[in-house]
Amino acid sequence: MKKQIFAIFTRTPLHVGAGNSVGAIDSPVMRERHTRIPIIPGSSLKGVLADLWNDENFKRTSDGEELFGKTDSKAAKAGQLLVGESRVLAFPVRSAKGSFAWISCPLALRRLERDADVELNVDQFDGLREDQCLAASDEITLNGSRVVLEEYQFSCLNKEISAIAEKLAELGADPVWKEIEKRLVIVNDEMFSYFVEQACEVVTRIRVDGESGTVAPGALFNQEQVPSETMFYTVLGAEERKGLSASGALRQVQERLESVGNILQIGGDETIGLGYCTVTLN
Repeated sequence: MKKQIFAIFTRTPLHVGAGNSVGAIDSPVMRERHTRIPIIPGSSLKGVLADLWNDENFKRTSDGEELFGKTDSKAAKAGQLLVGESRVLAFPVRSAKGSFAWISCPLALRRLERDADVELNVDQFDGLREDQCLAASDEITLNGSRVVLEEYQFSCLNKEISAIAEKLAELGADPVWKEIEKRLVIVNDEMFSYFVEQACEVVTRIRVDGESGTVAPGALFNQEQVPSETMFYTVLGAEERKGLSASGALRQVQERLESVGNILQIGGDETIGLGYCTVTLN
């Protein structure tokens, strides 16, 4: 099997819903159970990619069936592409200096090391406390020694992470993402899990009754959204098969993405501008 890293950078807030909830948030986003990190399920992403191979009658083209499979009950078969679950690699958080920072953590970086076969020297961050962090530049540090994210203050350790920031910048082609070299902050796993759970956007949605001019009964709800400028990534793989090599299959995906400007809409609420992402196949 051949694999490539598929980076997803949100241009607008993204909502991949986990269904209705009885909590304060009526419509939460999908998350990992054990870390609370937001995810895009592989099934959702596969559906979005497969839609690029649908014709004007919403029928899958023949080459699309080879890549994504057939659901015909009499001739069902698996596709050549393997689409993994997307996880957050870097999450935007409000900063007292520099407007905002992207946070990551040792766990997220170790996963990237494993999945992308890159060396990030993550072991150097072992023992990072909840009140400590590492910053890529003075763009977001106060007096070179402190970082303030939301209402939390962190002591900035004297360790160099610019090389990691440069490698992360190579993942995405979006010009905003390139600022990761100045805005990267590494916190420990616990604080990362806290921020990705508590610092997502929550918006109140309504539907106005055309006759009364007020909110229609039962049409008031709170929806959670992953903020814009969040970086997800996943592994996109392809199996070797007769007729089309694994490299050829991934090249087809690359060409189809380029044909739509490397922009995909993922998740719900497309008509109100949610889920537009810059995507890069590395």
